[in-house]
Amino acid sequence: MTPETPASPSPRTRRAGGRAARVAARAAPLAEEIRPIRPGMEGGRYRPLTEGDVQRIHEAALQALEVIGLADAPLSGIEAMCAAGAVLGDDGRLRFPRALVEDMLAIAARDITLHGRDPRHDLFLSGTRVHYGTAGAAVHVVDPFTGDYRESTARDLFDAARLAEHLDNVHFFQRPMVARDIADNFEMDLNTIYACVAGTKKHIGTSFSDPSHVAGCMELIHLIAGGEEAWRARPFISNSNCFVVPPMKFATDSCIAMEHCIRAGMPVLLLSAGQAGATAPAPIATAIVQAVAECLAGVVYVNTIAPGHPAVFGTWPFVSDLRTGAMSGGSAEQALLTAGCAQMHHFYGLPGGAAAGISDSKLPDMQAGWEQGITNVMAGLAGLNMVYEAVGMHASLLGFCLESLVLGDDILGQCIRAVRGIDVTDEAVSIEVMRQVCLEGPGHYLGAEQTLRLMQREYVYPRIGNRMSPKEWEEAGRPQLLEQARARKEAILAQAQSLIPPDLDRQIRARWNIRV
Repeated sequence: MTPETPASPSPRTRRAGGRAARVAARAAPLAEEIRPIRPGMEGGRYRPLTEGDVQRIHEAALQALEVIGLADAPLSGIEAMCAAGAVLGDDGRLRFPRALVEDMLAIAARDITLHGRDPRHDLFLSGTRVHYGTAGAAVHVVDPFTGDYRESTARDLFDAARLAEHLDNVHFFQRPMVARDIADNFEMDLNTIYACVAGTKKHIGTSFSDPSHVAGCMELIHLIAGGEEAWRARPFISNSNCFVVPPMKFATDSCIAMEHCIRAGMPVLLLSAGQAGATAPAPIATAIVQAVAECLAGVVYVNTIAPGHPAVFGTWPFVSDLRTGAMSGGSAEQALLTAGCAQMHHFYGLPGGAAAGISDSKLPDMQAGWEQGITNVMAGLAGLNMVYEAVGMHASLLGFCLESLVLGDDILGQCIRAVRGIDVTDEAVSIEVMRQVCLEGPGHYLGAEQTLRLMQREYVYPRIGNRMSPKEWEEAGRPQLLEQARARKEAILAQAQSLIPPDLDRQIRARWNIRV
């Protein structure tokens, strides 16, 4: 029996129809189509912006692109966008006429699929379908028992990927931390890709520290995929690209890297990460305006390079604690920003992503719980397609915690259940079961066929969260949340092997310096 396998029924079970057998049957994994929660459940019921608000933000973003424009585009980007109708001013800023933006929106990719190496992990980004996953560039790993922060390594990244592979409610794995033990930046980019792919077959996101690294990393990716043709048919890695430096400037090197990725057939995340009150305006609405304007410029950029190329509209405005200027990723303002951005994605009909689940707490404590829960559930209820940084992130993105990643799987399970909402069907609202229980039965629903049938198909149960009574908890030895999370983490890592076949692994290691 592996550490993650449920225990078999007691050998004292005397008949197949006994209680133990029924309990075991109900505990068995459900078929995908009848699970109560799964990737891509449809949200969108929560809308912090009115239709008029959305239109005003859209108009303000178009005005910002026409009047202010963006600076510092690379020459290749300037040539492509000006050929399509952008205007380069004497001040070096590239401005975008309304008609150009509308033309590029008309040909931009919609209803895209982000592939996993295993097709069952494919993510269909359409409408208000919601997917939760990791992201970030934490430079520390957090030990929740000692409170110590140490520099993150390539091995930590591999471990996080292996955990994500086994956590049902973590739907994709974008690199959440930096391999600080690798000094050479090209080797770091290579090892980042290797560690992620070796750990999970879910869709992966990565970044490139230098445009010149893309070609060499694509050689590794083609080898893993089984050739360039196989890669282009099912690209299982996307480029998380900070193509802008807010406010309203292109990040020149990142833009060049993005061009390389587009030509290599890699989907891109157009990531605008201004900080309200610092690199973005302090009003929540105007912070959304700037993020939308910057990402619309990204839509123009991508579609002048390759019309219809898959891109995620990545409005990621963050929040400042205006008393200190420090980031406040777990705040209610952050939750509102992210939900508002989701509405703008739906307005344009584009696949969208933003950040939620960030905790400003240094450890997985009560503060972390409320910050992760509130921001993640609001993002999901708003119908955000890709909820990045949803689990594991602490200290306002500076620290990543493996135990928190495991605990976050429980949080996301409850968030996804909230996204699913209430099923109001003829069967669900029928009073026939009520009639039977009240007039013919025992006066309760505990043993009703409907209750037993729905207990797994409609209700979600935490893996780590504790619902025991105080007496049961005492008899069980007072299990503690963090201890349970560490036990599950260690159980998963004990059984989760590298997902790169040995022969391929030897080829890779013979060619590149792999540190994992």
